[in-house]
Amino acid sequence: MGRGRQKAKQAKIARDLKYYSPETDFSALQRELSGQQSQSSWSDDDDDEYPEQWAEKYSDE
Repeated sequence: MGRGRQKAKQAKIARDLKYYSPETDFSALQRELSGQQSQSSWSDDDDDEYPEQWAEKYSDE
């Protein structure tokens, strides 16, 4: 493929990406912006700041 065809193909892909507008889930956006957690949210169960092997070396105390 020549440079002209390659450039035209890249321009077509860039145009498609620029003007593509997927369906927006406004209710999910509202939940995210308001700070409400959904049922499928993840939780951070790891309360340790550092893994056990590094805790002594890097502890703030």
